[in-house]
Amino acid sequence: MSAVTEERPVPGVASGVAAARRRRVAGLGALVAILVAAAAASLVVGARALSPGEVWAGLSAAPGSDQRLTEIRLIVQTVRVPRTVLAVVAGAALGIAGALIQGCTRNPIADTGLLGVNSGASFAVVSAVSLFGLTNPFQYVWFAFLGAAVAGVVVFGVASIGRGAGNPLTLALAGQGITVFLAAVTTAVALSDRQSLNALRFWNAGSVTGVGFDVIWPVAAFIAAGLVLAAVTLPAVNLLTLGDDVARALGVNVALSRTAAIAAITLLAGAATAACGPIAFLGLMVAHVARHLTGPDYRWLVPYAGLLGAVVLMVCDIVGRVVVRPGELDAGIVVALVGAPFFAALVWRGKLKHA
Repeated sequence: MSAVTEERPVPGVASGVAAARRRRVAGLGALVAILVAAAAASLVVGARALSPGEVWAGLSAAPGSDQRLTEIRLIVQTVRVPRTVLAVVAGAALGIAGALIQGCTRNPIADTGLLGVNSGASFAVVSAVSLFGLTNPFQYVWFAFLGAAVAGVVVFGVASIGRGAGNPLTLALAGQGITVFLAAVTTAVALSDRQSLNALRFWNAGSVTGVGFDVIWPVAAFIAAGLVLAAVTLPAVNLLTLGDDVARALGVNVALSRTAAIAAITLLAGAATAACGPIAFLGLMVAHVARHLTGPDYRWLVPYAGLLGAVVLMVCDIVGRVVVRPGELDAGIVVALVGAPFFAALVWRGKLKHA
């Protein structure tokens, strides 16, 4: 009798994989449906509630209509549509960036702030206002993006030199050091200049309102570039989560893959933060929810995190419009109020898992 046995596929395993795939596809479809429903609610809910018919009339109305229709058109086209689009774009970018940074660093509590993105953007905003007197968000949003990008490059550069080069712990320590330094300098500049302090207070709250399409479209272009780069790095990130030695043994260029992933994170988080300010906990929170729903495969985890990020940011923005009427709570504040106890619950229940 031959000692070699023929390998046959295991029917139970194949059917289990197919069932898991169907569940994940169904989950993506459900998230898309929830996102569409949230977007519709975002157009209806506000300081002035509008009916679906009024929203449709406002979307299709042309300039020069009667006074009532003109008012509705201005509310829908210049306020609610831009903030809805920004919530989708920024929420998806922050969700994907949060998932990628956890995978690259193998750190379950990593967030985009780990790269100094938030502190770099804040420092650039107060510097632009203090030095150049800029007060319009369209003017200083580009400084915010530049500051976020430069901070990310500096953190990654510092973490790439010395004996611990490329180590996730080194990256975390470099990020924390740069973040603390920039935060101190930002505070010093803001306290010495009232105009800078006022701009920082407005921008630092994290909001998807007050930004028009003149800012959203260019920011969306950077986010699109980040999405393409993230999609290219997903197979490598899957292997990086197993450890650098294992990834290297499987043929991954660890340094190049991590550099590409960090560049994608910087583009995604930097552009989103520049447009709407720092949104704490969003990327951290949705990455864990996505991992719970899909497992550790980043080919599924990242799309889930992007859709969850868009849904969570939009729902938090809607809640912020309702809870303190006729005023509003910024979306960043609502996300933090939800995210902090969520994170505490993860730790308390022992469900914090390594990426």
